[in-house]
Amino acid sequence: MDPIITLLNEGDPVVAVVGATDNPLKYGNRIYLDLKRKGFRVYPVNPSRDSVDDDQAYASLADLPESPDIIDFVVPPTRTLRVLEQANELGFTTVWIQPGAGSDDVVTYLDDHGFNYVTDACIMVDSMVRSTT
Repeated sequence: MDPIITLLNEGDPVVAVVGATDNPLKYGNRIYLDLKRKGFRVYPVNPSRDSVDDDQAYASLADLPESPDIIDFVVPPTRTLRVLEQANELGFTTVWIQPGAGSDDVVTYLDDHGFNYVTDACIMVDSMVRSTT
């Protein structure tokens, strides 16, 4: 099994969702709510939002109250690249690139900068419900 999927399901990771939103028609909303319902510690990252599902939203990765173990990208590839640069500067190297958030340029950046990553897989499919006990 991929080590990131193992971390997701066997660890207690903090997950930042880049592109989280309250718009129910967008995957940034579905993914954020799905991870939250499953018991993950999730933070919405979206410079255009003050909150997502009544949770404080953060304009950038640098604004998060704790370091994310996994950064999940639900944004267009050009935005993915910009936020990856910030992640790299901050030393955050474990990322999940949702379908539609990646491109050849994104994968090249990930490889060139030593990221640990999952690409073209949905975190909702690969994540399990967290135990509340």
